[in-house]
Amino acid sequence: MKNEGNARFIILGVAIFLGLSALGYLLGGSIVKFKEFERSVSVKGLSEKEMPADIALWPIQFTRAGNDIAQLYGNLEKDTQEIAGFLKDNGFADSEITVSPPAITDKLAQQYGDTTKIELRYTATQNVTVYTDKIDAVRATMKKLVDLGKTGIVFTGGNFDNKTEFIFTRLNEIKPKMIEEATRTAREVAEKFAKDSNSRLGKIKQASQGQFSITDRDRNTPYIKKIRVVSTVEYYLSD
Repeated sequence: MKNEGNARFIILGVAIFLGLSALGYLLGGSIVKFKEFERSVSVKGLSEKEMPADIALWPIQFTRAGNDIAQLYGNLEKDTQEIAGFLKDNGFADSEITVSPPAITDKLAQQYGDTTKIELRYTATQNVTVYTDKIDAVRATMKKLVDLGKTGIVFTGGNFDNKTEFIFTRLNEIKPKMIEEATRTAREVAEKFAKDSNSRLGKIKQASQGQFSITDRDRNTPYIKKIRVVSTVEYYLSD
C-alpha cells in the first residue's frame, strides 16, 4: 500500500512538472509574439496639388466727400451706376454684383480734433462687390479699373477688409485621390525603413489623416491654390 501511494505521488509530481513546463512554453511563445507585435514604425505621407481657384470675391470700394449731404448721396448713386455698368460691359451679370449701403462720416459730429479747419464736412465710402466663378474675367477687369478712375471716381482699398479673394471650393472632389496618394507615399517610406532594418512590413497598426490646408501658391498668384495633406500611418514590423 505504501509503495502504491508513493507511485501515485511520483506520477502526480511528473504530471504537474510536465504541465508547468508546457504552460511555460506556451506563455514564453506568447510573450515572444507579443514583443514582435510591439515593433512598429510610424511614417508620414504627403500629397500636394496646385489647383486654380473657382470663386472670386472682388470688393470695389470708392469714396466721396462734400458739405451737402443730399448731393453726396447723389454722387454715390451716380458712381455706383457707373461701376455696375462697367462691370456688365465686361461680362458680369446682375446676379454677380452686390451693392452695399454707404458709410457716412460727419466730421463735425466727432468729439475730438479741431473742427474749425474742416473743408468738407461729410465723407462717404461704399462697396460694389463681385462674386463670381469667372476668375479670368475678374483678373482682366481689375486691370481696366484705372480707366474708370479717369472719369472721376475715387477708388480706395488695399486694406485687409477690401482685399480681393480667390477661393477654391472643390476640395471634396480631390480629397479621395489625395488621401490615397498620401497613404501610398507613407507605405513607400515604411517599406524602405523595413528593408534597411532587415524587417518585414506588416499590417497597419493605426493611422490618422491630417487637416487639408489651402494656401496661395505665392503672393503674386493668389488665384492658384496649393492644397496639402499629411497622413500619419503606423505599421507593424516583424523579422
